[in-house]
Amino acid sequence: MPAIRTQSRSPKSAIDGRKTTIARASIPVVEEMQDLADCKMHYPLSEKDRKTFKTHDGKRVTPHQWAVYDFTRTIPCGRVTTYKDICIALGQRSPRSVGSALRNNPFAPFVPCHRIIASNLYIGGFSGEWGTGAKARGGQKNTVTGLQCNRKMEMLVKEGVTFSVEGYLADESLLWIGRG
Repeated sequence: MPAIRTQSRSPKSAIDGRKTTIARASIPVVEEMQDLADCKMHYPLSEKDRKTFKTHDGKRVTPHQWAVYDFTRTIPCGRVTTYKDICIALGQRSPRSVGSALRNNPFAPFVPCHRIIASNLYIGGFSGEWGTGAKARGGQKNTVTGLQCNRKMEMLVKEGVTFSVEGYLADESLLWIGRG
């Protein structure tokens, strides 16, 4: 069952009663949260619908991918979790299998894969790339590497999650562990 998501302001703006603006990579961002997973999208919930569902590429979604997508939908707006923590919560062994499922996520941003970071709290990957700046790798041929992860960082900033200049989570209290 997905988490209930509400729009709210950051603690700082709630205290002083007005919006504040922060600069991130020369882009001014309003610190009021915006839930990017709040969209209308068909997401099969019944077993019957899932067995017949095919992506735009005509591929079926595996049971492991459904488990990853279902869990990812529960991550609250303004919080992040790690590939490893999803793995542990699902009783799996490979954080890379979680990354692979999210790389092929046909339900983005409804399944908010941008809320997953590396276990060392680094921004991690997004759309087949890993990292930003000098640490960036992957990406498509003939494209500038790091743009997708910069986009991920911008999405998270809109939800109230910030990172250091090096790409690490700035506030560890935003790390969400979704297991009992």
